[in-house]
Amino acid sequence: MSAYSVRFLLVGALLPGSSVAFAQENEAHQYHPAAQEAISKIRSPFCPGQTLEICPSWQAEELRDSIDQWAGGGLSADSLIELVVATHGEEYRGFPKRSGTGLLAWVMPPAALILGLGLVVLALRRLRGPAMPASEQSGLTEQERERLDSALAELEAMEQTE
Repeated sequence: MSAYSVRFLLVGALLPGSSVAFAQENEAHQYHPAAQEAISKIRSPFCPGQTLEICPSWQAEELRDSIDQWAGGGLSADSLIELVVATHGEEYRGFPKRSGTGLLAWVMPPAALILGLGLVVLALRRLRGPAMPASEQSGLTEQERERLDSALAELEAMEQTE
């Protein structure tokens, strides 16, 4: 039997066991619903750019377990988030607050979008020029229209006499 075959058999034997161990590990971490909600809304202090929910570090695992214990003690998801933010800092809040200055983070993007669309509409209207009423579309005043009508009448009279 070649070394390649031995390696192949060894890997084949270990992979099913590792997936079972991984499944058991995931089953062991069924968090309280309030803890799960809070964990998904907190950025990890231990893994930059990741939420606490997916951070693989052991410190994050300890923090998740602590949050689960606090949730088991009756704390709501919002209370858990505030507790972690008070301990680690405001920069680890996954979503801005819906009050105070955090409210601006929710209101400003849609307001800026609406304002921008309004400015585009105004700019397009100005580029197109002002709309003229039907009476002004010919560009003639009433006096000019009368002169034109009389000149046409004279021209027709001259043509008929010839």
